[in-house]
Amino acid sequence: MTHDEIADEKFKKMTQTPVHRLVSSLAVPTIISMLITSVYNMANTFFVSQIGTSASGAVGIAFSLMAIIQAIGFMLGMGSGNFISRLLGQKNRQYASKVAATGFFTALCLGAILALLGLVLLDPLVYALGATKTIAPYAKSYIQYILIGMPYMAASLVLNNILRFQGSAFFAMLGIGTGGVLNIVLDPIFIFGLHMGTGGAALATIISQFVSFCILFLNSGISGNIKIRFKDFTPKWEIYKEILRGGLPSFYRQCLGSISMICLNLSAGPFGDAAIASMAIVTRVFQFAISAILGFGQGFQPVCGFNYGAKRYDRVLGAFWFCIKTSTVVMAAIGAAGFVFSSQVISTFRKEDLDVIAIGTRALRFQCVAFPLSAWIIMTNMLLQTIGKGTQASIVAISRQGLFFLPAILILPRLFGLLGVQISQPVSDVFSFFLAVPMAIGTLRELKSQQQEAEMRLNKRVDGAALC
Repeated sequence: MTHDEIADEKFKKMTQTPVHRLVSSLAVPTIISMLITSVYNMANTFFVSQIGTSASGAVGIAFSLMAIIQAIGFMLGMGSGNFISRLLGQKNRQYASKVAATGFFTALCLGAILALLGLVLLDPLVYALGATKTIAPYAKSYIQYILIGMPYMAASLVLNNILRFQGSAFFAMLGIGTGGVLNIVLDPIFIFGLHMGTGGAALATIISQFVSFCILFLNSGISGNIKIRFKDFTPKWEIYKEILRGGLPSFYRQCLGSISMICLNLSAGPFGDAAIASMAIVTRVFQFAISAILGFGQGFQPVCGFNYGAKRYDRVLGAFWFCIKTSTVVMAAIGAAGFVFSSQVISTFRKEDLDVIAIGTRALRFQCVAFPLSAWIIMTNMLLQTIGKGTQASIVAISRQGLFFLPAILILPRLFGLLGVQISQPVSDVFSFFLAVPMAIGTLRELKSQQQEAEMRLNKRVDGAALC
């Protein structure tokens, strides 16, 4: 079967397979990738936490830098992927190849420039990210390696999203999953076996991420996927405009995630290293809990993009409601389990530090109460972003980590002390939910109207053919 024939078969699959089965089949490898990545993140936190509380806090400081890398990668990857899925739905494969190459090579270049700046300004960067004097040495050791890997780490996220939006979630999983498993294996070797401490954890990360990058790059261009070629690199505004329209919501979300982590570290700092370490652990645990729903939603996005491009609005609506119902039930179950076993979860990371356990347990329980609301927020954002409603998607994207969280983390700790730090994220989630509800309802009504118009046009063509 030729490359074009495989691509045609993929189009047929994406626009004709029942949506609940299609979303599930695409979501499974993505969920596996997300879970492996989250397990790696928690394993990384676990191993570093064995060094000490300040070292554990250093991982929380590094989260902010990782969020910046993810902001670049997801902006260019999600923007390219969203646009590519709609182009493939319109069967415009040649232009989709230009979009893929432009997103990929832009990420490499931008990552290299920022990495160089970060290495030159390492000392002020660490303190700007929220490090205390006791945490700073551990944070420097960790962050210097992460900066070295920044270009291909950002480019890997672009490749991952491009593959996923083409309906090739399995090939994306191979790259991300292999790197995640390798990272878990290398962490204890470098941290304890080679006595490299926090620097060893970061070195394990960039080695594993490079392996992921190589696998993802090799997987592009096989089995009907778009091959990344430099000759297709087309740095024109008309392409960047569409990439930014689809990618800026992710950029805002990730950047605000970095800023929110910095503010969280600064707000927790007056309560000691134990507060910073405990909130870092809660953040990792929450990311693990929500990764399955993110993976499920990422299974929805290529289905949404392909069918929106093909004007199959009925399938977009069906896929959205299937995801909402499933993800809400799952998040409610996870929230209940997390609330009951929160103390055991936190103590897994720092058994010796009772302050970390006490602070983290309380914060995690507050977060678990708001877990089910995340399902609606996430799916609404993914719907808006995939169909090209960049402004609305950006508003939803910035709500959780920016519009509501930043005021909460700046105001609540001053009013309620440490409790204010612990409840800031759940409070933000509640307000984000109430913002996302009308956004989604308006868009769903619009899609329903477009569906009815498409059905009327189809009926007219059928009636006209019958008269002939």
